[in-house]
Amino acid sequence: MALQMRKMPDMEEFRVLLKEHGLKSTHQRLAVHEAMMRLGHASADMVTEEIRKAGTVKVTVASVYNILSQLALLGVYSHRMSAGSKMFFDVNSYNHIHLYDIRNHEYRDILDDELMELVESRLNHRRWRGYKVDAIDIQIVCHPTRRRAQVKAQ
Repeated sequence: MALQMRKMPDMEEFRVLLKEHGLKSTHQRLAVHEAMMRLGHASADMVTEEIRKAGTVKVTVASVYNILSQLALLGVYSHRMSAGSKMFFDVNSYNHIHLYDIRNHEYRDILDDELMELVESRLNHRRWRGYKVDAIDIQIVCHPTRRRAQVKAQ
């Protein structure tokens, strides 16, 4: 497995992706992507708040959620469910590992090609009767140590 492209699409690449999928580059879609570029991993509520802070486009949480969901279905973003049953979206759609802080509901990317290659090579040789593997999605659930919690509180 070759090293994967490790960058989120910039605004020009995002416009091209939209066009490839037959979507217009609306002000709302562009604002959502700008917010996602700043946030990385976010819920529709978080993206809406980020757009409202910028003050350039008026959006509702529902419209942001619809845009994020549509882009996730097209593979532009990925999505995952938090422990609190809240949908989070990830601007990085390449294969990578997630560290999920169950207390603060925050995601962090872990880039470890060696580990991903090991897991993929092991699972590529496995067969499950009646199933075909579409993707490998690894999420490590954790909580902050006391030390990290103290540093964050300061």
